[in-house]
Amino acid sequence: MQIRRKSFLALGAAGAATALLAACGGESSPDTAATEPAPASDGGGEADPSAAPARADADLVIWADEKKAASLQEPIAAWAQTQGITAAVQTISNDPQAAFVTANQAGNGPDVMLGAHDWIGNLVQNAAIVPVQLPSDAADKLAPIGMTAVQFEGQTYGVPYAVETLALFANNALTAAPEPTSIEELVAAGTEGGAENVLSLPVGEQGDAYHMQPLYSSGGGYLFGADASGNLDPKDLGVGKEGSIAAGEKIKALGEQGVLKTSISGDNAISLFTDGKAAYLVSGPWALADIAKSGLDVTMSAVPGFEGMEPAKPFAGVNAFYVASSGKNQGFAQQLLSDVASSPDIARAMFASNQLPPVSLDLQTELAADNPEMVRIAELAESTDPMPSIPAMSEIWAPLGQAQANIVGGADPSEVMTSAGEQIAGKIGA
Repeated sequence: MQIRRKSFLALGAAGAATALLAACGGESSPDTAATEPAPASDGGGEADPSAAPARADADLVIWADEKKAASLQEPIAAWAQTQGITAAVQTISNDPQAAFVTANQAGNGPDVMLGAHDWIGNLVQNAAIVPVQLPSDAADKLAPIGMTAVQFEGQTYGVPYAVETLALFANNALTAAPEPTSIEELVAAGTEGGAENVLSLPVGEQGDAYHMQPLYSSGGGYLFGADASGNLDPKDLGVGKEGSIAAGEKIKALGEQGVLKTSISGDNAISLFTDGKAAYLVSGPWALADIAKSGLDVTMSAVPGFEGMEPAKPFAGVNAFYVASSGKNQGFAQQLLSDVASSPDIARAMFASNQLPPVSLDLQTELAADNPEMVRIAELAESTDPMPSIPAMSEIWAPLGQAQANIVGGADPSEVMTSAGEQIAGKIGA
């Protein structure tokens, strides 16, 4: 599965900014660059055996991508010493989800895996992870969105530690409405400000359903309904139904106004904003460093919805620790996850070298003064929905994104949404 977005949680932050300059507290910015575009997660299919290392000779073995593995080395070494065991953190550079599934099935994988929460459905389907037992006070220690994201079919399958979502960034020099309460207000203020582009939101020729989700959800669209138990139901597919068509009509109107453009994609959305060519930007924490470097006077707020319609709900993406089903030492793995849930110590140490919006409520409080934007992103995530983690979600991205791009380009919303729904339904058997 490929999500057309820049993702902090997929590859980690490359020196995230600690301030948004004048509009967000007036602090100076570090000299850092934004993370490169990357998929949030892979499809969990067959992995190249060379992508996975041989299991280290240690009591507890953890696998993670390069950024997270580097940030884990010192805190895990300290934790292992207190436990009287040895631990090793190993890096998975390519297709980490698929590499983990393959290695776990072969019995030579890790005890703990770090990854995005939307892996859970596929990992459970492949019997790669087991439920975890959290401390009784976990709900008081961890942000609700994090706890919700790691639930699947009534079980808790991981311990969350970082979260990301989309926000609205306003160039205060180009708009008199830095925190618009509706898309209509945003369009009016951005137009009046005379910006070359009212809104820099990635669409591209092939679409970007991730970045379009706030508008799609506000316009009435949904992806999957829920069954009687509250679990997402792939048989109840929202794409192609009335709500998605209504959302398509709103998206088409923005295309006709020139507010949404297929010429704006993940490759240029942030730079258009930081170059002063857009009044507003819809992006995530991966944009903070470039915005800070730009020297612009910027305000960050929630992405607004359409006037009189549903609230805009971007996706939340959560990173979590998982216990491998075929790990050699599940007892140590469960203890580590329990300790991560109970105390911010490991997440705090990881943040020092790999800044991600934290899920730990105590860590949010600690970081609020020096890292207000990171904490604000985490707070904004509480008003969003976790990205669906059911396996059927992998079939949504391309058809829905392409339908939305076609609508921005002038296509009939009813026709293309219906077609996209039929295509997705055929893939997932809905």
